Amino acid sequence: MSTEKKPDFSNVQGAVKSTEEIIEKPDFSNVQSSVQSTEEIIEADPVEQAYTVEKGDTLSAIARQFYGKASDWTVIFEANRDQLDDPDRIFPGQVLRIPAGSGNHGTDA
Repeated sequence: MSTEKKPDFSNVQGAVKSTEEIIEKPDFSNVQSSVQSTEEIIEADPVEQAYTVEKGDTLSAIARQFYGKASDWTVIFEANRDQLDDPDRIFPGQVLRIPAGSGNHGTDA
């Protein structure tokens, strides 16, 4: 019997190196976002609304409903001069333009 020693590999260490370039992946875990605009903010109030006249309506009542003041009926009348000749003659089914807010409508003239 031969007393040959077996190779001892217990202290062998290995490592692998590549010639490929290692590129770190970006870390986006702390990214936060927000959106801002330089566009002018415009109020949500429409410039003009439409109102369909119902039986019993008057321009004063419609003005009170939209503007809070019956005396602002002239704003509605002036905006609808193309279809109204007399503020006392409005008819059910007519669609009137209602300018936004009464503010200074009709007070410049």
